[in-house]
Amino acid sequence: MSAPPPLPPGFRVGHWTRRDGGTGVTALLVPPGARGGVSVLGGGTGTRELEPLSPAANAQGPNAILLTGGSAFGLAAADGAMRWLAERGIGRPTRPEVVPLVCAAVIFDLHAGGRRPGPEEGYAACESARGGIPERGPLGAGAGAAVGKALGRERATRAGVGYAAALFATASGRARATVAALAVVNALGDVLTADGSLLGGPRAPGGAMLRSSELFARLDPGGGWPLEPGQGTTLVCICTDAPLGKRDCTIVARMGAAGVARAVDPVFTPLDGDVIFCVASGTGAMPEPGVERSLLLSAIGSLAAGVVADAIRDAVRSAASSR
Repeated sequence: MSAPPPLPPGFRVGHWTRRDGGTGVTALLVPPGARGGVSVLGGGTGTRELEPLSPAANAQGPNAILLTGGSAFGLAAADGAMRWLAERGIGRPTRPEVVPLVCAAVIFDLHAGGRRPGPEEGYAACESARGGIPERGPLGAGAGAAVGKALGRERATRAGVGYAAALFATASGRARATVAALAVVNALGDVLTADGSLLGGPRAPGGAMLRSSELFARLDPGGGWPLEPGQGTTLVCICTDAPLGKRDCTIVARMGAAGVARAVDPVFTPLDGDVIFCVASGTGAMPEPGVERSLLLSAIGSLAAGVVADAIRDAVRSAASSR
């Protein structure tokens, strides 16, 4: 399989991984002037500073998106990312000092115990950020990730951080962009290939992979089913150098969620904390509101859904190849 296109210019990704591989932090640093949107679809999210991404909000940015393990405790890692950005004068100017906007979302990996990500770990993830094709596999925020937890975590499939990207161009050549997706995959449900085959899921005692949807059909809520709230999540960052505004980013984030649904089953459950971000850095002009703009957004959003699904699958494949 050929390598995917690199991140759009100016985007950088860095990881901090705990020495025992039980948890970690992934930081996405974005170019100056970028706009962002978000779609929250899981029922058990842990997040910070999402409201500024609303199309109605006054804030510009974000300056970074932080994905982290440690459940809600891990949100403290965003403090370190803020410090790293503030030291470099990156953020919203105010009279006393700049104020960085760091949006954060978490996965549940407290099963690993030990030291949880905090400010120093968030700072370290920013410090390591680089452009190009991000590192993937069981590292950073995906270090303690797994999918297919219907029979408990000990019988799940290992996952981690995945990445995919594609190039977008209109037939006239007037609009060109890279659309990339970074995914941290810790879903309750299974991960499926493009043809619907199982790529990651729960395993029977003999090692055979099972379908969670079929197990759920036989669910006895009072029968000691090994499911617990908040232990599944897929976090996605869509990055593009298309000239999208805040409202456009929100639309693309919502459309990109279709990629999560293509690759994860069951998806968006009350036990998952799924969050999809979209950040755009392009400086050109979008068409005025109307049919042409809607068609362009539809095309970019459709491509985003495809790379999101591919990034989720890449998270499982990359984790498997790292053993």
